[in-house]
Amino acid sequence: MKDTIYNKAGRLFLIGALTAGFVGCSSFLEEQDPSNLTPESFYTIPDHAEAALASVYADTRFIGEGAGIFSSTWQLLEAPTGTSTTETAQNSDLNNLYGLIYDGRTLHVINWWNGLYKVIAQANLVLEKVPSISPMDDVQKTKILGEAKFLRAWAYFYAVRLWGDVPLVILPQTASSENFQPAPTSQEEVYALILEDLKAAEAAGLPWMDDSGRVSLAATKSLLAKVYLTMAGFPLSKGATHYQLAADKAKEVVDYANSNPLSINLFPTYSAIHDENNGNRLEHIFMLQYNVIVSGNPMNNMFPNFKPVTFAGPSGTGSTVPTEEFYNSYETGDLRALNQVGYFYTTYYENGSGAEFDLGAPYIFKHFNQLALGSKDQPGNRANNLNVPLIRFAEVLLIYAEAQNEVGGPNALAVESLTRIRDRAGLTTPSVGGFTADSFRDAVLKERWHELCYEQITWFDMLRLRKVYNEASNSFDQFEGHVNPSSNQALQAKHYLMPYPLPEMQNNPNLIPQNPGY
Repeated sequence: MKDTIYNKAGRLFLIGALTAGFVGCSSFLEEQDPSNLTPESFYTIPDHAEAALASVYADTRFIGEGAGIFSSTWQLLEAPTGTSTTETAQNSDLNNLYGLIYDGRTLHVINWWNGLYKVIAQANLVLEKVPSISPMDDVQKTKILGEAKFLRAWAYFYAVRLWGDVPLVILPQTASSENFQPAPTSQEEVYALILEDLKAAEAAGLPWMDDSGRVSLAATKSLLAKVYLTMAGFPLSKGATHYQLAADKAKEVVDYANSNPLSINLFPTYSAIHDENNGNRLEHIFMLQYNVIVSGNPMNNMFPNFKPVTFAGPSGTGSTVPTEEFYNSYETGDLRALNQVGYFYTTYYENGSGAEFDLGAPYIFKHFNQLALGSKDQPGNRANNLNVPLIRFAEVLLIYAEAQNEVGGPNALAVESLTRIRDRAGLTTPSVGGFTADSFRDAVLKERWHELCYEQITWFDMLRLRKVYNEASNSFDQFEGHVNPSSNQALQAKHYLMPYPLPEMQNNPNLIPQNPGY
């Protein structure tokens, strides 16, 4: 039947083409090609709105794209933390990130800028064009606009933390736009837009959870809590008011989860966190979506350097692997450091499913998809559809615990939130009376380092706290002067911000001055 339809369509096209030949070319040249889609001709029906929004979601996957040989864009947020190192050292840009000598020419910096502003540009088109689509169901329209605002806020939240003052672009741009080469906008104004967008998304009628991977109410409230927590710390230093806002917003998610444990909860085991069948469920509040048909999981640079841990044999790059110091900093008995149980593995199976062998060092298991890559006596199916977590319920619990402690000390729910994280790790936790505000703060921050490692979160904790976990002393150093064990280099004041990308500064003369120290 399909061949018949295609053949008939081909014959009709040929007849039409021959007929057009007798009409003359002048009218043809004057008419607009209806198949040539433009923003004016595209945004006309509800399906166009859904497709445009889908393109915004798709563009968020820039985080997993390549950044030269043996490197990925996401490594910008891992290499400077000091919790990882490289076994290959064949990518000069990545080496510069580990060595804390990156600059505006570093490809990872450029990729983050371009990727974030592409998400922003696509979201701006949705927000500009979708309101005029008619007829369209108001509920559907409000939901789409809410999701687009969430994604724009999500992108600006990365941008403002990475570069500080950044251009604030809220309308679609063309070369003839009045503000085509925008100057940086103050962080205060950028955060104002982020909050405005997230509050609009919060009121858009989104479901509490969405197992399709689209933005949910839980994701919106969780991101709001992260934004408030960040604003409470450096560089804005909003303090108690925003710690309270962070605690309140995180508590909304925690309260809902406690009343609906089958909807939002911690997974009972760590293996469930990297089981692709659990994508967008329970603990996974918001994720980057991956499917090999479009784009497979992008965390392959965490595989050991040319050791046969997957069906592909000795093919890994080892360009993001744990430092021994960080791996050894977990408490005795912590399940997260237990081989193939928690977030690391020290042995695996030849080609993913053969004989077990010693890896000689710890590697990151948190993003290892055993269904695709292989497990004991079970060859992998080779389709790595594992999503990448961006917000987990574990983080929301820790946000509440930290923020509540800063405004009122460790109350019962704050201690319970910390205890839930540590219970899963097989660790004991003092009761409420066993903590002071200071000791509870340290306990929560250590859990952030150990629970949320290798999820592109730690670097931003270092920036907002201006503190860094010191594995050797099991305490916190000031950011400036802390020596990263991965490179033996000290963090400096200039590292509070990334440099503006040099190509962007060359294209936009208003993107000045360069951030200090670069």
